[in-house]
This record gives sequence, C-alpha cells and structure tokens, in this order.
Amino acid sequence: MAFRWKNDLTHADVTPRDVFLNRRQILAGLGAGAAIGAGAVIAGGMPTQASAQQGLTPNSLEDITNYCNYYEFGTSKEDPAKHAHQLTTAPWSVKIDGMVDRPGDYALDEIMSAMTIEERIYRFRCVEAWSMVVPWNGFELADLLDLAGVQSGAKYVAFETVYRPEEMPGTRFPVLDWPYVEGLRLDEAMHPLTMMATGIYGKPLPNQNGAPLRLVVPWKYGFKSIKSVVRITLTDTQPPTSWNKANGREYGFYSNVNPEVDHPRWSQATERPLGGGLFSRRKPTLMFNGYEEEVAGLYEGMDLRANF
Repeated sequence: MAFRWKNDLTHADVTPRDVFLNRRQILAGLGAGAAIGAGAVIAGGMPTQASAQQGLTPNSLEDITNYCNYYEFGTSKEDPAKHAHQLTTAPWSVKIDGMVDRPGDYALDEIMSAMTIEERIYRFRCVEAWSMVVPWNGFELADLLDLAGVQSGAKYVAFETVYRPEEMPGTRFPVLDWPYVEGLRLDEAMHPLTMMATGIYGKPLPNQNGAPLRLVVPWKYGFKSIKSVVRITLTDTQPPTSWNKANGREYGFYSNVNPEVDHPRWSQATERPLGGGLFSRRKPTLMFNGYEEEVAGLYEGMDLRANF
C-alpha cells in the first residue's frame, strides 16, 4: 500500500497548471493510484482532496527555475539559470557502491525503467529563510536502494554531485571543497517521503534545479537535497557533508528544519515565501517544515539542538 501523509497542499498552492504546464498533463499515462503528493493524493493528474491549509503563496515555474542555489554554477541566485546549460546530462549514470549487494554503475535509463514515477507537492525551505512549494516528479530513494540491495551493516547513505570544472564555472573557485557531498542516516534515506526527483511540473528537471537526478528531503533545509547525483555510497560511518565541512558551527549534519534553532546569523522562526517579492509577508516556520507528524519519530530521544 502506498505511503500517505497529512493532506494540506494541492495544486492550488502552486501555479495553475493551465498557465505553466501549457496543456501538458502531469503524469500522463500513469495509473490513477500511482501519484502521491505531500498535499494531495493525485489521481489522473487532479487532486482528490481539497487543501486543508489555505493561503500559501503560489510559486511559478519561473520562480522555481530562476531562483536557485547551485554554487557549481555561481553564488548568485541567477547564476545557475545563466550557466547550467553547459552541463551535459545525457548519457548519465550513478555509481552505487559500498555496503550493497549489487554495486555498479547504473545507467539512468536502467534506473528509470525500474522505478514508478510519481508527482509529490512538497514544501521547500532554504536555510536562508526563504521558502517555496514545488511539484516534483520522481521516485522514492528507498526503491533505488532496494535495487542495489542494502546490506545489513549499513547505517548511512553518502551522495556525491558531478564535478566537471569545464562545464561548471563555479567550481573554479574554492567556495566549497568540490565535489559537493551530502549524507543521510539510512532510516532517513529509506523514509517514504525521501525521493529522487527527475522533473518539475511534469517536465524533465532543468539543469539549474539538479538535472537529471537530485535528492529531495522535504523536512530538511534545501542544501541537503543534493543535485546532479553521480554516486551513492552505503556505509557504516557518518559521511562528510560539504556545508558541515565548510562551517560546522552553522551547518550541522542533520539540518532538519527547526524554528527553535536559529542559524548563528539569523532567526529560523519565520520564512519568506518566494513569489511575493523581496518584501513579501513572512510566515512562521513549521517544525520539520510541516512534516513533523511523519518524521519526528526518526529523532525520538535526540537532542535536536545538539544534533542540529
């Protein structure tokens, strides 16, 4: 049975389909029960339940694809859209290694043929205290890990972004220790909300948003959702992560959205929804970005301030 969670987001919370999809139908050809959204169960591309939370600022395809953090292409929000066209995304493969039964280089076509693609409408919360709502297309990370066969001793999952200085002008500067790396605990990685995204609004994932394959962990700050993934490693030790290596005081390994734990340089108690301009009205940040009911149990007994 498909995993379900509290319904409070629908297509009403993002840009209207007829405006931004231009007659394209989301999940065309998929069965009525195949698509699941964080705010609605999608059947045949239409929400079957009304939103229980009103007033979220809609986000346009332009917002999502032109206001990005992807430092491999530059440090301004506009740089990725300007420069990411240089990235070659086909052919593409992902090396899956470490504590797995079937290590190897998995071609993206091979992965896609084995996965069920769904649409999920998720909140996206940046550590910089801005937010948006994104209709992702993709599949559960757990299904990909099952394809490789996770061994019993594995405790963590490490991820690595492609590193091509000739195609990624931002990597010519020591902003971070390239290539970009991230990590999750195994139970976080196997959680049904954790997905590998392949598209937005029913279209292939744009380069600036992490094409052709990126991680999406909706209860964590956005930098945990590593882009353009080329390697996934199962391990029994906590892996290094790029922003934690760069500044461990400001960026913890877990990086869960927590309005009670401020960034050392700004409050995390509120956020600015993208789409309303620079001075759009701020709103309270939700614990675990609104997914507390689904994921709080992963951290039972942990000190969420010490393990930030």
